[in-house]
Amino acid sequence: MSVTETAAQVASKDERPAAPLATDTFRHSRPAIVGPDAPEPPFPIVLSGTVQRGFGRGGKDLGCPTANLPDESILPMSSVTRTGVYFGYAQISPEKDSKALLQEQDCQVLPMVMSLGWNPFYKNERMTAEIHIMHEFASDFYGHEMKAIVLGYIRAELDYVSREALIEDIETDKRVALKSLARPGYEKFRADPLFDGGHSRL
Repeated sequence: MSVTETAAQVASKDERPAAPLATDTFRHSRPAIVGPDAPEPPFPIVLSGTVQRGFGRGGKDLGCPTANLPDESILPMSSVTRTGVYFGYAQISPEKDSKALLQEQDCQVLPMVMSLGWNPFYKNERMTAEIHIMHEFASDFYGHEMKAIVLGYIRAELDYVSREALIEDIETDKRVALKSLARPGYEKFRADPLFDGGHSRL
């Protein structure tokens, strides 16, 4: 993945460039699988931090609840990648305040898609890293620790003329992520030592 200007470099400027508008041509020409057969530099990228409350619109507006990482925890990624949508694996810790609160099935190593940027449709004022874990959680996990391995790039950050068009692309992002992760070169990261238990939780 060639990067002319990293997300962190863009964030340091007074003004950020406008995101291109998503088009029907782009939507209909999207590949089902992205990236080479195994991650290539700068991937894999490891992220971790305490899950914070975001804008609360991922689940409400888009049917895609997201977990936000603290600003400082995204520097390992924003310093080497551009804004856009990415895929990989994530895991939520069961404990919060030394109490085990999540069920075991919610603490597996799970596929995820991640948006790094400003969400142009909502005109965010600061860059965020929002991770959607593809799993139906029994309860929220604010305040829990999250570990993630980012393995590849799906597409650029785009603006949209409607919420429905944004939702359509998000659903495509999920399908692309799952198909891309199904290859052996990516699937093996599910058992990475970063995660607690790896395959033992699956």
